[in-house]
Amino acid sequence: MSNSKVPPLSRRERQIMDIVYAYKEVSAADVREHLPDKLSDSSVRTILRILCEKGHLKIRQDGPRYLYAPVLSATKASRSALRHVIKTFFDDSIEDAVVALLDMPKSDLSPEVRELITKKIEQRKKEGK
Repeated sequence: MSNSKVPPLSRRERQIMDIVYAYKEVSAADVREHLPDKLSDSSVRTILRILCEKGHLKIRQDGPRYLYAPVLSATKASRSALRHVIKTFFDDSIEDAVVALLDMPKSDLSPEVRELITKKIEQRKKEGK
């Protein structure tokens, strides 16, 4: 399933996906244990099933229990989420998003980070992007 066709997540689904990404592979009991507010076993299992149906999770059986893992790597998922934020809140303008990030409090960049960003920009120029 391509990133653009993966349905968006509800607040609760996002909480569960955050747990899955943090632990790489989880059982329903693991999810319940790490949620900030407690849900019933059946509620957690229902949401995990929905996340599988939406294409966010894959499932495998390990003895008597089921384990859930993300379909996309954390890097791919974060890039997809960032693309969504840029499209939704910055009218698809990467420039506006970058400026907003730099204008945020605590966005003081270390010399190392400034150098890395400069190198990435120069690399993109050479690639014609």
